[in-house]
Amino acid sequence: MLIKGFYHVISKQIISDDVFHVTIKLHEEHAIFKGHFPENPITPGVCMVQILKEITENHFKCTLFLQKISNIKFTALINPFINSELVLEITTQQVDNTIKVKNISKFVQGTIALKCNGTFVIA
Repeated sequence: MLIKGFYHVISKQIISDDVFHVTIKLHEEHAIFKGHFPENPITPGVCMVQILKEITENHFKCTLFLQKISNIKFTALINPFINSELVLEITTQQVDNTIKVKNISKFVQGTIALKCNGTFVIA
């Protein structure tokens, strides 16, 4: 985990060979939220991409390098004091040494917070 203590995995559900859902909890007391931003903490987008990478690495049991992120769209602010739990719905496609990922991250009540597609290279 690159950002120690930033989040933890609550559960993982395998939907099919290429689809899985992971529920995470952000730790609202983490130092990142004191700087981004002290009076209105917001989860940095780069941290959400890192979480997606780490969860995909864990699923495939390999090290990944981000090659490309496309169609990234934040549709809601992720404030850990308001919505600390997120469900990442991940669809993957492995081709040779790359893994293409489609992600929809939602608050547990269903509001979409993030949509993105990424391509990772297996190290």
